[in-house]
Amino acid sequence: MDPELFEKWMMIILVGGLVAFMAFIIWDLAKKSKAGKLGTAILFLGLGLCLFAFIAKPVIGYIVEMARGIPH
Repeated sequence: MDPELFEKWMMIILVGGLVAFMAFIIWDLAKKSKAGKLGTAILFLGLGLCLFAFIAKPVIGYIVEMARGIPH
């Protein structure tokens, strides 16, 4: 297997696992602190915003490159 391809897949898999684990941590924090629905939503919004930005950045970059006609 090509090292570049291996690195690409490991980045996707491991970062995806990290994002899922972080979501579990936020959910567990909300549950243990008895935050309620609004508190849980605020926790996910505040703490999960960086996760959303990390995921959205490559997607937005891909969309911009396709709009400009830059092939992958």
